[in-house]
Amino acid sequence: MTDSFMRFDKVTKDYGSVRVVEDLDLTIARGEFVSLLGPSGSGKTTLLMMLAGFESVTAGAITLDGQRLNDVPTYKRDMGVVFQNYALFPHMTIARNVAFPLEMRGTPKSEIATRVKRALDMVQLGHLSDRMPGQLSGGQQQRVALARSLVFEPRVVLMDEPLGALDKQLREQMQLDIRELHHRLGLTIIFVTHDQDEALTMSDRIAVFNKGQIQQCASPRQVYDHPANRFVAEFIGETNLLAGKVSGVDGGRVALTLPDGSVLQADGAPGFSVGDDALLSLRPERIDLHGPADALTGLNTLRGDVADTIYQGDHLRIVIVTAAGRIIARVPRKAAEWPNGSQVVLSFRPTDGWVIAP
Repeated sequence: MTDSFMRFDKVTKDYGSVRVVEDLDLTIARGEFVSLLGPSGSGKTTLLMMLAGFESVTAGAITLDGQRLNDVPTYKRDMGVVFQNYALFPHMTIARNVAFPLEMRGTPKSEIATRVKRALDMVQLGHLSDRMPGQLSGGQQQRVALARSLVFEPRVVLMDEPLGALDKQLREQMQLDIRELHHRLGLTIIFVTHDQDEALTMSDRIAVFNKGQIQQCASPRQVYDHPANRFVAEFIGETNLLAGKVSGVDGGRVALTLPDGSVLQADGAPGFSVGDDALLSLRPERIDLHGPADALTGLNTLRGDVADTIYQGDHLRIVIVTAAGRIIARVPRKAAEWPNGSQVVLSFRPTDGWVIAP
């Protein structure tokens, strides 16, 4: 990124003897939507809280638009924050809730009504300004919390698991609503989540956290198709990991020999040499299934027996036992069905796999 609007430089956070974030570097551009994704305890929320000023930095520096934030009080950081529990005042109308940050900043009363109306219209709730929070649905309350975080036109909007309490259908709608707001307003958004699908749907880039460190920070497509390591491959979506030894390298193409002697070829991360141990990450939806009598030509075929077929609405999840191990394939519902015990041949294109270090 050429625009280092926000920068974390060797940031570390300790709680006593426990290190939660370690020597972390991250640069975020103005107007970018970056999701901090990882399991519970991986450090993503702690990083957000340090950025907001709710937690202090043990070592390193956080800068925003060239200004060092380490010692700047929370209320002077000009950031809107949206939490999972909405944190609305139950005794105030929706309009008063949204006006609250402006009142605290001493905004002239003549401006407050105009800005509150604009913020509520932005989240399509202007017609409910006189309601109380208890009269709104969970999704509407979350929209109010979002409007409140935007009403004072902050430089950055921070969101900590803001959709976690919503049901699946409403959560997916809110994902699209926030994505549309981001595009329309050019907001810089830092979004904490443990939901891989949410991060893939909404983000310009995803920073994948584990044990206080970023394992990979890249576009959703890059993180999903070309994971940096085993943790990212397994945490983002579902994948099959086949272990073997590198038997050839040709540019970005790696040949991997499996323990049973099968040779598979796929694109891979740079730096492999013949003889290295490696893993092939193969997403279930990238696998094609064929009957054992089908005439197949080319590389990347494995034979196996169907152990189970799971119906999942729009697709079938098929478990296949091969000499290389248990493999999951995901095929369209209208594809040929394979009874348990059927012999099948799996195939995939070299560009549909990705070789990583073990």
